[in-house]
Parts: sequence; C-alpha cells; structure tokens
Amino acid sequence: MKLGLLLLATSLPIAAFAQNSGTTVNSSTEYPNTFSSGSANVKPFDNKSRRFRDWSISVGGGPAFMVHSDLKSIRKDKTNWGYNAYISVDKQITHAFGLSLMYMRGETKQTAQLPGAAGVKSGIATATTQFDNISLLGDINFSNLFRRVDNHSPYRWAFHGYMGIGLQGFRTSLHDNDEFRWSNTPRRTPLFIKQDIDINSIFYQGGVGIKYNVSKLIDVEARTMYIISGDDEFDGGGWADPNDYDPSTPGSKYNMLNSRRSDNAWTVSLGVSFKLGKHESHLAWHDPLQEAYYRTSVLENASTDLVVCEKGDADNDGVCDDWDRQLDTPAGARVDGAGVALDMDLDGVIDLYDKCVTVPGPVENNGCPVK
Repeated sequence: MKLGLLLLATSLPIAAFAQNSGTTVNSSTEYPNTFSSGSANVKPFDNKSRRFRDWSISVGGGPAFMVHSDLKSIRKDKTNWGYNAYISVDKQITHAFGLSLMYMRGETKQTAQLPGAAGVKSGIATATTQFDNISLLGDINFSNLFRRVDNHSPYRWAFHGYMGIGLQGFRTSLHDNDEFRWSNTPRRTPLFIKQDIDINSIFYQGGVGIKYNVSKLIDVEARTMYIISGDDEFDGGGWADPNDYDPSTPGSKYNMLNSRRSDNAWTVSLGVSFKLGKHESHLAWHDPLQEAYYRTSVLENASTDLVVCEKGDADNDGVCDDWDRQLDTPAGARVDGAGVALDMDLDGVIDLYDKCVTVPGPVENNGCPVK
C-alpha cells in the first residue's frame, strides 16, 4: 500500500508536467532557465559581472620608533623621532579579507648608555637605522566580519587588522665618546652595519588600522604597525656574533643591554587609499549578507497593491482576459476556468443555446436529437 502511494505521488507530477507542452525545459548553454537549477536571472561569472571594486593603491607615512631593543627611541627624558613612508597595492579577496603587497622605507634614531665605568667613559651612545622592507600583508576587516545581521545602515568607519611577513634590509650607524667615534689617535670610527635584502633578512609585522570611507574613490586610514626584525643588529647596537655576547671579550657590549635577540620597531602612519575601478562601491565596504538582509527587509515592508485582471474582462464572463481563451463568450453563458462556454454534451451547441443539454443533437435542431 505504501509503495503504491509513493509511486502515485512521484508519477502524477511527472505525468502532469509531460502533458503541458508550455512548460517544456529548454536547454541552454549560456544560462539556466526558470525550470533548471539556479535562477534564470544569472550572469556569467567574469569581471563584467562584478558589482564592486576590489583593487586599490595606498600611500602613507608618519613617525617611527625603535622599541624593545638595546638602544631605544623612547626614553624617560627624551623621544627621538624617526619617520616611515609606505606604498602598497591592495587586493580585496572577500568583503572581510584582503592582501597587500607593501614597500616601506623608514628611519629611526635611538640612544643608550653602557652601565658602570664604561658608560661614564662612552657617554650616551646614539644610533641611526635606515630600513627598507617588502612584505605581504593579510588584511582582516573586523567591521565586516563581526557586523550585526540586523544592522542595515550604511557605515563609513571600519576597523582593520594586519599581519604579514617579508624581507628587510637596513643600514645602521652607532656613535659614542669612546670606542665608536671618529679618531685618528687612536684609530677609531663609528660602528656601521649593513644588512642587504635577502633570504636571511626575514621579518614579521602586524598591526591595526581605522579606515574612513571618504568617497567611492578615496579612503583615509590611521594605522599602527609593530615590526619584529628577528635581528639583534637592527638597532645599530653591534654585531650579533657569539663573541659579542661574552663579557670577557674586548669591545663595548651594547647588544647586552637587553636580553632579547630581536630589535623591534613601531610605526604610526596616516594614509590614503585610492580605490580603482568604475563600480560604485568597493568590496571592503560591500557586505553581501547585508545587501541580502536589506533587500529582504525592503520586500517585507513594501506595500504591494494586488492587481486583478490587469487587462480587464471584456466579455464579463468572470474570467480575466489575461488568461481567457474565449474573449467573446455570449452574455449569460456558463464558462469553464479558461473562459470557454460550456457544452456538456459536446454536440457543438453551447449550453446557453442547447435545448437538450445532456443529449447531443445537431445545431439546426437547437442541440436536440432529430426524432
């Protein structure tokens, strides 16, 4: 019994569909139609179908400081200001994640003093670090990632987080009043260190930023980044060979002022992003879910007037002309759902004029049989 009902339930829709030639599925190599999987309103997945921008170029700059190092830019009595400048090419992958290829150039100034008698003799040492780095940054748009689903309002501010890796080169100089000074007697020079950009100069950086959407073409951003050099020579404090960490060996031990073996820097910058493309919005400001929620809300709150019989009912048979198959039905005739006058006995005389509704007969005899 159950098997019979199952077969009936599956076969009836198939049979009904097959009898109606008007709903035959037409195959298409370009778009799916209404009766295939997917929507009939589908565009090819290419660059022309995009509804937003996803490329931009960013430039910016600001101060830079050597921190968490042997020689530091920020001390209790004085702050030594440096600078940084960057340019990046940015690609938004999704509304919440992007990638940036960034080049940064900067300079820091830092100071330190050796402990004890060596510090009295050398005085306050000053160092300068000039650096160039190339990095690949991941960009997480936290404002899009954690945006509430019931927030349908447009927004102009966004909070971003950055993390990346790259290659860094630098040039440092260290000056003091003793070992690292210009002198002919005895022969002495400041300490100069140079690190070229190569596979051994890997560094890491991370930070946060706040962006403001000025227009469809421009964003401005305040950003702060922390640079982990992985190199104890980055602050100019000296070479990082094993002997340089041995107190019994000669030479000033600036690299032993701090126990960490990575000199790190901190940058603060104000930048501008130029959004490329012709679309109205950029993907970083375009949340697909918010668009879907917004459109659903519009449909739910829209007051739609129900239009019945848009084309009217010319023959007043109660069937709208939109789907009436007999637009000139005689007045007073009963009709079926398609607006066709009824002929119960199928003798060619509609029931309105048929004197014998249940018995077929010729038209000449008003639908009644000839005796």
